[in-house]
Amino acid sequence: MKKFVTIKDIAIRAGVSINTVSRALNNKPDISPQTKQKVLQAAKELGYIKDLNALSLKNGTTKTIGVVFEDSSNPFYAEVFKGIEYSAKKYDYQIILMNTERDYINEIQAVKTLIEKRVDGIIISPTQFDDEDIKHLTTLNYPFVILGVHFEDSQIDEVYSDDFKGGYLATKHLLEKGKRKILMINGYMYKSVAKMRYLGYVKALEEFGLQPYKMVEIEEGYDSCFNKIIELKGLEYDGIFCFNDVFAIAALKALRTLGKSVPKDVSVVGYDDIAYASFVHPTITTVRIDKFQEGTIAFELLYERLNQRREKPKQVILDVDLVVREST
Repeated sequence: MKKFVTIKDIAIRAGVSINTVSRALNNKPDISPQTKQKVLQAAKELGYIKDLNALSLKNGTTKTIGVVFEDSSNPFYAEVFKGIEYSAKKYDYQIILMNTERDYINEIQAVKTLIEKRVDGIIISPTQFDDEDIKHLTTLNYPFVILGVHFEDSQIDEVYSDDFKGGYLATKHLLEKGKRKILMINGYMYKSVAKMRYLGYVKALEEFGLQPYKMVEIEEGYDSCFNKIIELKGLEYDGIFCFNDVFAIAALKALRTLGKSVPKDVSVVGYDDIAYASFVHPTITTVRIDKFQEGTIAFELLYERLNQRREKPKQVILDVDLVVREST
């Protein structure tokens, strides 16, 4: 079995005491630059790697956070994760990423695993199918931040976008384009994002003196949306407001399959403004969320909590805007 390099090994190689090695490796001020450089060079030559388990026992912290996402294959979460990672690196934190596949049982297990691994805190984008795991974290007084969704009457740290405004902007744009039979392909309404986007959709229709035309709730994912639109081939509509851009991309393919032209026959609006929204043809009109900022704010909220810089819970609501492209 390979022997791990210890600070004693480095001390012997550098010809200094163990205490001197410790001061050099931990960037303490009470050591000369020359000695520090000699120690660091010896550590590099020997291939020294810090024992984080030992450090966590000593300091009571692992310098690691857990991140729980619903679907890491969705480009939306990839961009959010870049923001989390950017901020985490500034404070020398490592990240353990868990993917739940939008399954609440997987979410419970992910939270349990991260607690067992003694991560310092958790950033979680929950399915909202239930909230027992969130209540459990609250009861434990475990530092955590909710990302992307909102729990009503909650006293927890959250960062999410203004989904009511987003739903309103998307629908109003279609109405201003002369569309009157607007189909909404939505996620499940137990999710706050789906509920608020729907309420924004309703608000815009009301301003034009219209009732909601048709809204369907489906499982998130490309195939789910594609199959639903094919299933609804007998329904007349001139616009589609999609829950997210993955749905919108699926809608473009399904409408082509049905022989419909976008935007001539049907206009399509997505949500999130993932990178692919501007790559497909036609390019997709969408509601833009600053995903990188959402990630950085989520980590900053958690960092404040970890360092006891704030006692009261904080909710950050990010603004959204409409990006008009070829699909409308």
